[in-house]
Amino acid sequence: MNKVFFNNSIVDSAQAMINHSDTGFLYGAGLFETMRTANGVVFALEDHLDRLFNSAAKLGIKLTGDKKFCTDAIYQTLKANDLKEARLRLTATSGTVNADDEAVPTLLITAVNFEPYPKDYYQKGVLAVLSPYRQNYTDGLAGHKTTNYFSRLLALSQARQKHAAEALWFTFEGLLAEGSVSNVFVVKDSIVYTPPLEIGVLPGIARKHVCALAMKNSLKLEEKDLTIKELLAADEVFITNVIMQVMPVIKIEAHDVKDAKPGAITKKIMTLYAEHFNKETGMA
Repeated sequence: MNKVFFNNSIVDSAQAMINHSDTGFLYGAGLFETMRTANGVVFALEDHLDRLFNSAAKLGIKLTGDKKFCTDAIYQTLKANDLKEARLRLTATSGTVNADDEAVPTLLITAVNFEPYPKDYYQKGVLAVLSPYRQNYTDGLAGHKTTNYFSRLLALSQARQKHAAEALWFTFEGLLAEGSVSNVFVVKDSIVYTPPLEIGVLPGIARKHVCALAMKNSLKLEEKDLTIKELLAADEVFITNVIMQVMPVIKIEAHDVKDAKPGAITKKIMTLYAEHFNKETGMA
């Protein structure tokens, strides 16, 4: 039976029972982080925990333990499941409120064997569609990875019914924001562009590392407001998250991106990211 870390200890997954009055369960008042592990090492763990704790502070969500506690709990979960290559998820909610009106938070960490995306997605590129929903930067949850995630999953489910890998979201003002589960990058005339965080974009961990790698390797990269016209005029498009890493998009709806093949800059960033990932996890 799979083992999970629940609140303060490792237990069988069947024993991890959420209280019926947990505010994360009832209202989506919680946060989560999805992490990728290789060689028994969690990639960019410090970045994940920084984002988690920053969001918790801004949204008033009480967490179980500090960053060291969470780090120890994550590695205990990996060890309990004897996993080296894993997909990890940490879920933290505001939990329940006791008789003294004090929040008792909930922490759940799960780990499963890592299952990669199909190789064809990287070699040939993928289709993305446009989400019918809109991103609102004035929403108090914008830019935070909360458990209030159903609209994202709904858009992604609709995309997959069209055999697409991702659904791209725009703001009410018509600006490109991000994917349902990814950040998006556009390449035009050898310059890499990505939407700014200020429009409510999630500060993705892979996004952060791609931006750093691009600048470190003399690739021009700018945060910029992007319209649908600029997206469709792109020479290359790619999406990122820590599970998929860097994935080329070669078609948006019925529109081919350039010649409908992964572009040279996308390929370079894919290689740079893979090398960085391997180095950070001791695989190099």
